[in-house]
Amino acid sequence: MRELLTTLSEKLHSGEISSVELTESYIKAIEKDNAELNAYVHTTFDYARECARRADEMLKGGNAGALCGIPMALKDNICSDGHETTCCSKILKGFKPYYDATVWEKLRAEGAVLLGKVNMDEFAMGSTSESSCYGAPLNPRNTAHVTGGSSGGGAAAVCANLAPYSLGSDTGGSIRQPASYCGVVGLKPTYGAVSRYGLIAYGSSLDQIGPLTNGVADAAMVFDAIKGVDPHDDTSVDYDFGSVAASLKNDIKGMKIGIAEEYFDGINPTIKDAIMSAVKFYEANGAEIVNVKLPVLKQSLPVYYIIACAEASSNLGRYDGIRYGYRPEHYEDIDDMIYRTRSEGFGKEVQHRIILGTYVLSSGYYDAYYKKACLLRNDIIQSFDNIFNECDILIAPTAPTTAPTLGYNGASAVEMYLSDICTVPVNIAGLPGVSLPCGRDENGLPIGMQILGRKFSESVILNAAYFYEQNAPAPIDEYEGGAEI
Repeated sequence: MRELLTTLSEKLHSGEISSVELTESYIKAIEKDNAELNAYVHTTFDYARECARRADEMLKGGNAGALCGIPMALKDNICSDGHETTCCSKILKGFKPYYDATVWEKLRAEGAVLLGKVNMDEFAMGSTSESSCYGAPLNPRNTAHVTGGSSGGGAAAVCANLAPYSLGSDTGGSIRQPASYCGVVGLKPTYGAVSRYGLIAYGSSLDQIGPLTNGVADAAMVFDAIKGVDPHDDTSVDYDFGSVAASLKNDIKGMKIGIAEEYFDGINPTIKDAIMSAVKFYEANGAEIVNVKLPVLKQSLPVYYIIACAEASSNLGRYDGIRYGYRPEHYEDIDDMIYRTRSEGFGKEVQHRIILGTYVLSSGYYDAYYKKACLLRNDIIQSFDNIFNECDILIAPTAPTTAPTLGYNGASAVEMYLSDICTVPVNIAGLPGVSLPCGRDENGLPIGMQILGRKFSESVILNAAYFYEQNAPAPIDEYEGGAEI
């Protein structure tokens, strides 16, 4: 159901269903299906029931917001007071924050209902969610395939209707890529549009919180609820978006759509055909197609991994076994304790990225790698600025392939990192992007289309996505199962 949140909101506000009843329906579905899908790693059912009772009181008062009473999920790196939040890492098992992330604080105040924390790659480092210490979530479209990462549990929960929506984080595509693999909608907002306070950091200059939903209007509704400046986050920006959900007008006549051929290099032909078919649909409905050049795209992946790993090595330096989280039972002295804590607590992928980040920041290599990457980042930002002087939006694939099978590691680690080639430029430049389904491959797996825009153009990219969603032939079948509504 594409506009699930609108439907649920109408039912709750009319009294057709109560939040308690709706919440119990989702709890029942999670208890039934999560053992197979492994979407949730921590459930908060008692707290959800408490939230639902409070939401029903708000609804009776007649002044409740659109998301009041609707259950949802948080990625396991978004803090909520008193609820285990582990980044799906052994090193944080048992950690319970003593405060709420700003995004959850906003949603809780609006009457949202927290069902639990959903699965992810350890510390958001990965593209399949298989590095989770709890095991991989499975793709509801085909459980032999991955969900994508790192927000794979949220994409699986939304796809399987184990949550009407979920909040994820996107450092290099971690909302958009799993949305593509699971056939749902994923919005990565402009950097600074949504507070990162309470998000356990991976790459602080790249991370951004955003929604995973069934439809575009739902994504706009959630974005409206979580956006805004926050005194706790100095990188958040005071920008007047108005109501993005109200701005969806289902019209793209005169819109200039840019197509950069560099985005299609090495892309699976089936995916390229699906994207170009969508472009032709836009053109047939009044959009103007503009061919643009973006040669810096080829530099984006090395720039991203240098900057992201450098920031990760700094951010993850605080995990030492002293203040919270995992600590080994046996050690000789404090140095040995820290060594064992980090060696035993972090998984292999996290260790690899910490080592790489430490290397590029080290004396003798800082100028050659990290400083050069930062300079190239400025070139990428300027190139996108120039592109958006020629067009309103860019359309590109979300990922070069559809969802791989579980356990597929590629020919090398580099091959797996290449799965981020289409998504990382947006994070480097701090731009907004949305992924939505636009077809299926020969195996019936979803294909994702990515719509990108200039900074703070969420209403523009979501309007373009909304037009396609509402008017193009249905690209994939709706998932049957999950909560009964």
